[in-house]
Amino acid sequence: MVAASVWSLIIPAIEMRGEMGRLRFLPALVGFALGILFLLAMDCLVPHLHAGQALPEGRKSRLGRTAMLMLAVTIHNFPEGAAIGAILAGALSEESPVTMTAAILLAIGISIQNFPEGAIISLPFRAEGKSLRESFGLGVLSGVVEPVGALITIALAKIVTPVLPYMLSFAAGAMIYVVVEELIPEANEGNDNNRGTLAFALGFALMMTLDVMLG
Repeated sequence: MVAASVWSLIIPAIEMRGEMGRLRFLPALVGFALGILFLLAMDCLVPHLHAGQALPEGRKSRLGRTAMLMLAVTIHNFPEGAAIGAILAGALSEESPVTMTAAILLAIGISIQNFPEGAIISLPFRAEGKSLRESFGLGVLSGVVEPVGALITIALAKIVTPVLPYMLSFAAGAMIYVVVEELIPEANEGNDNNRGTLAFALGFALMMTLDVMLG
């Protein structure tokens, strides 16, 4: 997600404003900051619970632990959908350096890591006594926000093409927030922190290589 944010979203956002010269980074910087602030606001306002944590985050709520866990994954999934929508909009735009290969690679990468996220939602519901079908359906439902986020982003980009650099970097900022806030801490839990670090480095190098070679 970090490599995809840099090579597939932030760099194309900067390249799209080449006419601004040394200030061409500004739209990407603004979009990136807005993405971070948006996820920060969601974290503060929406009641949710991360896997492995005892205390919920966000506003106080009477929701059950499983429901708040589902909300946490839903918050996580929205920026991923926005990222896919933004990069697809960029690939479809004649003024964007984004390629369809980069869009497909990002979509595949995000799709792969959605499998364990769905399991995180489905297994607790199953443990609470819900049927296999209900548990599976609730896991799928937590990911519905992804295509919704993608469609909203594509629609906005088509309406106002000049905002595309902001949308690309907004998605990057939102994804980076999720990585730093949730994924990196979870990957480094336990006694052996080196595995999480090495897996991060391997994933970054792989996504960077594929993006540059195939993009």
